[in-house]
Amino acid sequence: MKKSSVYFLVDSKVLPEVFSKVIEVKKILGMGVIKTVNEAVKEVGLSRSAYYKYKDYVFPFYETSRGKVITLFFVVEDFSGILSSIINQIALAKANILTINQNIPINGLADVTITIETEGMTKDISELMDNISKIEGVRRQEILARE
Repeated sequence: MKKSSVYFLVDSKVLPEVFSKVIEVKKILGMGVIKTVNEAVKEVGLSRSAYYKYKDYVFPFYETSRGKVITLFFVVEDFSGILSSIINQIALAKANILTINQNIPINGLADVTITIETEGMTKDISELMDNISKIEGVRRQEILARE
C-alpha cells in the first residue's frame, strides 16, 4: 500500500543544507545559466546523487504556489497613493488580483487584504512581498492564506 504525501512548510534555516543546494541547482538549471546537472551540482557544491535523491521532493514555496490563490495582508499608513503603489507591484509581478479589501483607517493605519491568483506571475511570491515591504508606509505584510 502506497503512502500518500504529506507536505510541510518549513523555514530553510532549520533544514539540512542539502535541501537549499538542491533548490539552487534547480534554479540554475531553470534559468539556463548552466546547461548540465554535472556542472550545476559542481557549482553549488552538491553531489549528483544527493541532487537526484531529493530533486523530486524539494521545492521552493513560490514554485508550489504557482496557479494558486494567495491572500496577502498588509498594515499601511493612511496616505494617498499607498494602495496604488502596492497594486502596481502586484501588476509588475503579473499576478491577477481577485479581491481587495481595505478597512477604514484607525489611528493613521489601515488593514488591507488582497487576494491574488499566481498562475501568470513572473516573480516568486517572496520577491513580490519583499518589493512591497520597501514601499514607504507599508508597516507590515504577510501571507495570510494559500489555497
